[in-house]
Amino acid sequence: MAALDISQAAYHETYTPEQLELYYDRIKLPAAARKSPVTTSPDAAKADEGLEFLKVLLKYQLAAIPWENIELHYSTHHSISLQPQHLFHKMIERGTGRGGYCMENNCLFGTVLRSLGYDVLSGGARINEAIEPVSGTPTWKGPKFNGWNHMINIITISSKKYLIDVGIGSMGPTFPLPLIADTIFPNTPPQDCLLSYTPTRQHTTSPSAPDQSMWIYSHRHATDKPWIPTYCFTEMEFFPEDFEVMSFYTSAHRTCWLTRILVCVKWDMDEATGELVGDTTLAGPQFKRRRGGVSEELAMCASEEQRVKAFEEFFGIRLSQAERSGIKGYASEIC
Repeated sequence: MAALDISQAAYHETYTPEQLELYYDRIKLPAAARKSPVTTSPDAAKADEGLEFLKVLLKYQLAAIPWENIELHYSTHHSISLQPQHLFHKMIERGTGRGGYCMENNCLFGTVLRSLGYDVLSGGARINEAIEPVSGTPTWKGPKFNGWNHMINIITISSKKYLIDVGIGSMGPTFPLPLIADTIFPNTPPQDCLLSYTPTRQHTTSPSAPDQSMWIYSHRHATDKPWIPTYCFTEMEFFPEDFEVMSFYTSAHRTCWLTRILVCVKWDMDEATGELVGDTTLAGPQFKRRRGGVSEELAMCASEEQRVKAFEEFFGIRLSQAERSGIKGYASEIC
């Protein structure tokens, strides 16, 4: 006799049509794009027009909502909530230019897509140390995948699956990336990205071990640059409760670099063409802009006052006095 499953059925919160309109305003989605059949018919999201609308929506999301961990530094509570309505208020309704870190941004975008009728599977991923600050230290031993510490979304349209990730800064795909192994795709120039499907070198290799193949997402900054393993993931669905556990580590554990280093990244869009052309990045006290693979320094802040002003100038992020005071005594404070 089969075991009785008494667990609750899956439930994911969605946004109302009125909230979606506010979201479109926040990301400055053009009026022409808002006329897509997807905005009025959930069935359209699962057809070919769903893919075309997703491409546009993804670009404008990346250009409007930054990947940042400000809440862990400039706040009175230094904690993260993944509740969809909280994320909507924080990033959309408040009007302060805020974004969030990986699980916040991907939870918000995944909720938007579900609200439009897309087939969304939210999954976990393991970030590779190769894209973390530790990779720049002299004692680093080389690429290694961490535990589950990242969130991705997989969208199915017309029986084809696509990776969507709006929470990985300037290293993620800026288009719906087909789940196809060993095919190089051009990303925002001069970047390329690639998926492979294989066990990682960290997996057990004994004959008795099951097949442990995973999708591994890699990127390179130009065709003459090396491939960088970014993260690995499976097609297993993660529950909201899983992300709560993961986010507790990334937001609170003293060994997680996000709790010590302030970062903010937003893709920049050419408004004339609607194409992404580079990114603006904050790391600690330094603001930089990258175009065509070339970086230039915008500001090197020597005080908290300078950094707060630079946030508004380069990202449109406005911090309240209470938020500004929250960084006092933290390692990320500019003293």
